[in-house]
Amino acid sequence: MALRRVYSEIKGKKVTELPGYFKSTFSMETVKTSVKRGLDNYNEKYIQTSSVDPILHICFYGMAFSYLVALPNERRHLEHQQHAKEHGGH
Repeated sequence: MALRRVYSEIKGKKVTELPGYFKSTFSMETVKTSVKRGLDNYNEKYIQTSSVDPILHICFYGMAFSYLVALPNERRHLEHQQHAKEHGGH
């Protein structure tokens, strides 16, 4: 939804106006405010209601993050294994 809003705001602008728009829209202060607002909303929605969802979020996103971190290493191992099969090694 946020991308749709940004797109609708920039589609009527000229290319020379875009750097100024992006500097004002994505300044450090604006980003800090948005992150703080998001954390406050998350706290209000999940933490203050004693919901179990934050534990599930940590488990799921932790698993996804660890998979993405390990993926390049696993791909190297698979490529090496494939190369060894093709060339009769190991």
